[in-house]
Amino acid sequence: MFDQVVMDKSALERFIETEFSQVQGDFSVEEITPDGVLVRLLTQDKHLRPGGTVSGPSMFGLVDVGMYFAVLSRIGPVALTVTTNCSIDFMRKPEAGRDLICTARLLKLGRTLAVGECHLRSEGREEVVARASLTYAIPPKRPE
Repeated sequence: MFDQVVMDKSALERFIETEFSQVQGDFSVEEITPDGVLVRLLTQDKHLRPGGTVSGPSMFGLVDVGMYFAVLSRIGPVALTVTTNCSIDFMRKPEAGRDLICTARLLKLGRTLAVGECHLRSEGREEVVARASLTYAIPPKRPE
């Protein structure tokens, strides 16, 4: 559907290292898919909430990074692409001690807006723990 991949797995990870070093080591690009990406939250103590489960803000960060990577993988390193809307449903508690995997899918990729959805699962599990829909604004290309 969105076959033109402009940034591969290693390019996305390099981009995070240079543009968003504050989250370096938190996320790993697992795979570029036909309509998006698979991204892993490398769950650490700082991502947990009381009760030993992954916190809501950490899960939000994963869906946001997942969709950001899905968009950038198709349009290239446009750092000022920004989230304009996100709605997330927390459906069940993530399994303790497991990384979270985000399947981010683009539904529409236009010149100025991208729309997509993300499903979060605990590593090795099929049950969706959270679902999100996101919209991103893509800045206009400047004449060279």
